[in-house]
Amino acid sequence: MSKDYYKILGVEKGASRDEIKSAYKKLAKKYHPDVNKDANAAEKFKEINEAASVLGNDEKRQHYDQYGSDFVNQGGFQGFSGFDSTSFRDFDDIFDTFFSGFGFQGQRRGKQRGSDLRYDLDISLEEAATGTTKTIELEKNATCDICNGLGGHDIETCSTCQGSGAMRRQARTPFGVFQTTSTCSHCNGRGQIPKKTCKKCHGEGIIEISETLDVKIPAGVDNNSRLRLTGKGEGIKNGISGDLYIFIQVKPHKYFERQGDDLYLDVNLTFSEAALGTSIDVPTIDGNAKLKIPQGTQPGTVLKMHGKGMPHVNGHGTGDQLVKIQVEIPQKLSKKQIELLKEFDKEHKKGFFERVFK
Repeated sequence: MSKDYYKILGVEKGASRDEIKSAYKKLAKKYHPDVNKDANAAEKFKEINEAASVLGNDEKRQHYDQYGSDFVNQGGFQGFSGFDSTSFRDFDDIFDTFFSGFGFQGQRRGKQRGSDLRYDLDISLEEAATGTTKTIELEKNATCDICNGLGGHDIETCSTCQGSGAMRRQARTPFGVFQTTSTCSHCNGRGQIPKKTCKKCHGEGIIEISETLDVKIPAGVDNNSRLRLTGKGEGIKNGISGDLYIFIQVKPHKYFERQGDDLYLDVNLTFSEAALGTSIDVPTIDGNAKLKIPQGTQPGTVLKMHGKGMPHVNGHGTGDQLVKIQVEIPQKLSKKQIELLKEFDKEHKKGFFERVFK
């Protein structure tokens, strides 16, 4: 069955070469097996390459437009000969080497990078409101401070990459031959190899340490807010340290419920307070504040206290506090209270009938 290569790349039949190239780069980045772990990604990636190999070649495209994919691929689709997806270490490598431009001829040299670390940090709602500094202790691998991560001394040039720190490969694509560059695995991009092994790290280039860090928490953070401490992650031999990511967890509060930058609070009033109106002290995140209760306030009424919520994490403005009124109905009444309520009820009904039947 003939394949619709234009549909596969998401372009019109009259698409220009640049449009085809752009569509191919976008889809290849999305479905590359080193990035997309879906079970069907590899097959989709192959299909995209097949479409690009035809539409990117003027002669093949002309034959395809006339006779379809079955005629064009009589000899079988060969893909990108020379292309080795295993040379890509991460998304940055894929993007920089495979997608940064067809005909790319530059040389890329870079150190390998240690793993990123995650640390979950619990704080109170009050700490989230004002900001705070927390001290944490971290067990991790770090670059050896004696050999600076080289694993030894008396450094010589790496024989694998000849000191460049990078390995170059050529790949044939529908748009021509281009060169990819990846980090040398023998020296991890340093371009140098030690002759003598470091006694402290035993040639590993990393050591286990316990590190104490002071983490500054900005005001306004919420659950799953993420802070990055550059270079505080895992160390790696002949490379640079990864980053440490602090994930904030704000503990539930006794009184307040948070929604975005607004705080919600339930307040109980007596029947008389709700009916007559009053002024009460209510808790806020930074202490008690006065709240005016209008006469005749009904159960479920929500009153807003402007600017009494959480600060915006970017430092501009503050949320509100919303107070939901709950009216307490007494379960036990004195004789006098009963008489007063009956009198109230009598007057209330009298007024009601006068309004209806006058």
